[in-house]
Amino acid sequence: MAKQSVVVKSGEGTQLSVLGCEVRFLCEPGNTDHNFSLMEVVLPKDQGPPPHDHPWDEAYYVVEGQVRFLLGTEEAIFTSGDFIYAPGGTLHAFQGASDQLARVLVFDSPATAGDFFKDVDREVKIIPDDLRKIPEIGLRHQLRFQPSP
Repeated sequence: MAKQSVVVKSGEGTQLSVLGCEVRFLCEPGNTDHNFSLMEVVLPKDQGPPPHDHPWDEAYYVVEGQVRFLLGTEEAIFTSGDFIYAPGGTLHAFQGASDQLARVLVFDSPATAGDFFKDVDREVKIIPDDLRKIPEIGLRHQLRFQPSP
């Protein structure tokens, strides 16, 4: 597939609800021949993915609010303007860390995370009953959830 130019205006783009977080696709994998994708994630306090790893790289830019990141065994709070890079295979997690909603841009390369988010949005509807589906959905997309270090 050929790469395509993309323009996404505020409020546009595919939007999903994933485990209490809002995910908006700014540049979908099909537009980049799956080289990368870019998503905006809105994180309420204490919401976000638990510790996990996967083979693709991810980078994060905090646009608003505070976000608690786990990278390997190190945990820190990041704020507006901070950048975090997690190479493939790195244990990581992130959650909103303040009462204000956090907004984070998530870049993944090659583009892989979006399909996981879409499957969770489609298959996990009743919380907490459907939470048992998450590890299997993750494995379908090479994403493994891990215990906290």
